[in-house]
This record gives sequence, C-alpha cells and structure tokens, in this order.
Amino acid sequence: MITDDAEALAVAAALADAFRPGAAERDARRQLPHAEIDQLSSSGLLGITVPRAHGGADVTAGTLTEVFRLLATADSSIAQIPQSHFVYVNVLRAQGSCGQQEFFFREVLAGRRFGNAQAEAGTAHAQDIRTRLKADGDGGFVLTGIKHYCTGALFAHWIPVLARGDQDKLHVAYVPRDAPGVTIVDDWDGMGQRTTASGTVRLDGVDVPADRVIPHHLTFEGPQLHGAYAQLLHAAIDSGVARAALTEAVEFVRTKSRPWFESESATATEDPLLVQRFGALELRARAAQALLESAARALDTAIAHLTDDTAAEASIAVAAAKAYSAETAVDTASALFEVAGTRAALESLNLHRYWRDARTHTLHDPVRWKVQHLGRYLLTGNRPPRHGLL
Repeated sequence: MITDDAEALAVAAALADAFRPGAAERDARRQLPHAEIDQLSSSGLLGITVPRAHGGADVTAGTLTEVFRLLATADSSIAQIPQSHFVYVNVLRAQGSCGQQEFFFREVLAGRRFGNAQAEAGTAHAQDIRTRLKADGDGGFVLTGIKHYCTGALFAHWIPVLARGDQDKLHVAYVPRDAPGVTIVDDWDGMGQRTTASGTVRLDGVDVPADRVIPHHLTFEGPQLHGAYAQLLHAAIDSGVARAALTEAVEFVRTKSRPWFESESATATEDPLLVQRFGALELRARAAQALLESAARALDTAIAHLTDDTAAEASIAVAAAKAYSAETAVDTASALFEVAGTRAALESLNLHRYWRDARTHTLHDPVRWKVQHLGRYLLTGNRPPRHGLL
C-alpha cells in the first residue's frame, strides 16, 4: 500500500530503473511485459488515486502525471498499458454509486487491473459507439459489440466497456476479462508501442449485472474533467519518450560518436554545432515538461473547485501540453539519428523504437484539433466542448 505522493514517486522511479534495461529487447522480440505489469500491480502504484476514505493515497494529478512520465522514460509501452486503468478509476469516482465505489476500489487496492474496450473500427467517427448494452428483462444487461485498440485488456482483471444503452445514452460496463462471451484477441501489429497488446475485444452476449454499469453520460452534462484527465496521462507518456530519446542521444554522442572533421574538435561533445543542436533539443524537452506540470496544476485546481471556468482552463492547459509534447516526442526521437550519425541506424541497437513509439502513440487523437481549441479560447473565450478527448 502506497500512502502518499512522495512514496508514489519513489516507487515509480524505482520501477522505471527496473524496467529500462529490458525495454529494447522486449520491443525487438515483441515480448509482452506480463512480469513487469505484475510487478507494477504488486508495487501498489495502481491504487494511488483511490480516495483516502476508501484506503487509497489519493495523489494529486501532478504526482500521477510524473509517475507516467517516469515510467515512459523507461518503456513507453508499459507506461501506456495502465493509462485506461486510471481513467476508469476516475469514472468510478465521478459517477459510481457508494456500493460500486466500495467494491471496485477494494479490487484496485488489491492489485486488480482495469483495461479498456472503447474504440471501434469502421464507424463514422470516434464518438460513434455502436456496442450495445440492452436490458435482459431480469434487472441486468446484455453487452454485444467489437472493440479495437483495447490497450490493457490482455493484462486486465476487469475490462471497462464503453457502450450505448437506452435512448443511446453512454454507459461503462465493468466486465471480468474471463466472463463468458468475452474474447480478447492479441492482434495488435503496430509499428510502435509493440508490447501494449492493444488488440481486439469481442463481446458476444455478455451478461452484466446492473451494479457493474456506470451512467457515463451524466459525466458530460456539467463541467467535467474526464477528457483532460485522460489526455494529461497521454501527454506525460509523450514527454517521457522525448526525454528518453534525448538521454539516449546524449549517451551515444558521449561514448560512440566522432567529431566531424571540420569542427576541429577533439571530441563530438565539443563540436559547436552539436552543442547548439543539443541545447535546442533540451530546451524543447524542458518546455514540454513545464507545460505538463502547468497542466497538472490546472487540473488539480479544477478538481478542488470544479466549475465551467476551471474545467475549461484545465482542458485548455492539457491541450497545450498534449500538442507540444506530441510534437516534441516525434521530433526529438527523429533528431536522435541526426546528432548520433550513421551508426545509430544499426538495427541491432533498436534506437528507432523511440521514433516508432512516439509516432504511434501520438496518433491517438489529432493534436491539430487541440490547437484549434486553443485558438478559439484565446480569440473568443469560447470554452472547449465537453467530450472525452479534450
């Protein structure tokens, strides 16, 4: 059991150090991190956002963000796997009944993991959810649908499923991963984030008791932080990837690179053009982290005093952090090869995993729309829309 923010950060740093050495090989072999995720569970980190009234540490958004950034500096796939876990703990905090909270928070503190079954393929757009939750006539429900990009589901004990119920209202059904009618298919073959196992979940007439269903549509009927909370964790992963790629580049240039002959420098680290380039890269990495920390503070402020204005400020701050960290991750991972030179491209080194991971993870949702919302908020004061991706 982790009891406070300082302990959570210390545990996350220790886990990052433990996960880092095997990250390249896990990626190269697509060796799924079952042992590492079990270690994450047993560490107590998965329970750090459970309210204190239920026995959790109830850490700040700033602490949780730093936990994700630290894990991503070691292995961004491992960092992404529990992202949905914390989002769906937050859904319970927002709309769960007292009984639901008591049951599921106890599960989380015991190390049980939430996955996700949200996204669908072949629909009109990301919010076009066609998975159905229908009343069974006996007080329960039946769940039917196919979900894609289900990060965390393969490692989960519970799979929160986003579905439409009566009157097309949005609900979340918490389903045991081994429930009859649930099939998890490990068919993720993305070029990056290879070991997230973000495959397919099939739901074929799955029985769901009423006390396992959350009325998620209520979240968006007033000021809400669901989207900002989820997006902040994605931004933390991107910021962590940027820092990891830059750290790798520094080590490579220090230990393996030769100076360009025209620089007349004794070592690569004295080459003035390399010094300038590294300075620029460090500036961006620091700016990404600063925006991340600022967004986390805005989210903590809104959590403490939720209004339309504080929710808007938090969403806009997170949008800025997400947009900048995404670009920084991709650009820094690419620059690694620019500063390290030809040898860095050797397949045996697998340094391209940083770019592959950054490019893949930042496709989660388009940052161009976050920039649009920033511009509108600045020019007109219009608050950003209430949905789960902002």
